[in-house]
Amino acid sequence: MSDMRITVWNEYLHELESELVGRNYPEGIHGTLKRQFEEDLGAEVRTATLREPGHGLGGDVLDTTDVLFWWGHKAHGEVDDAVVERVHRAVLAGMGLVVLHSGHMSKIFRRVLGTHGTLKWREADEKERLWNLQPAHPMMDGIPEYITLEQEEMYGERFDIPTPDELLMLSWFQGGEVFRSVCTWRRGHGTVAYIRPGHEAYRTYENPDIRRLLANAARHVRRRVSRDDSTCTNPAALEAVPNPTKEHVG
Repeated sequence: MSDMRITVWNEYLHELESELVGRNYPEGIHGTLKRQFEEDLGAEVRTATLREPGHGLGGDVLDTTDVLFWWGHKAHGEVDDAVVERVHRAVLAGMGLVVLHSGHMSKIFRRVLGTHGTLKWREADEKERLWNLQPAHPMMDGIPEYITLEQEEMYGERFDIPTPDELLMLSWFQGGEVFRSVCTWRRGHGTVAYIRPGHEAYRTYENPDIRRLLANAARHVRRRVSRDDSTCTNPAALEAVPNPTKEHVG
């Protein structure tokens, strides 16, 4: 058993409202990812969903989470701003955050990045080919030169995100668009990753290469420190200073 603690957050609406999505993910997307992380990482995994009190993220959940995976789509606006604030503070304090697919429009993704998160999109059952740009990167461990998904939702540029600290995969779509599909950013003491594939109408998360990519992402962004830097401190000097009792002006 790994010492990694993962929380998978999912709206869990499509699976209940759509027969197709329910067939694709009878456990819910969160249940599927939970099972996979337990099998692939030996991690301690819990799930949280939109309709739970506090969206399932109350109490000490965030304090005891090393990596938070976030899947949202149709109900971004229903996520409580206070929960978004707590997640943001947890990332700055060291928790890893992996935002999946349509989570690009989630409040938390836009909050941590400071941009709109908008993009072009089309749902037309078209082929996606994800190219591995950084084969030596830990998130690309065991990932082939490219991953082909026979059917996926198209996301196209321009993707309104800050320039990634690391751009790891670039997608080409059958209709001609390209997209920055796997990116990472440092925020405070935490690492944020975005991984594009995962439209609910397809069983993308059962693809073995995507499954490995998600497991690699968990290892890479996991919490390595817990540190609250939300206030400015005024420590005593380590060595003698000219005026140790001087009052702050203003």
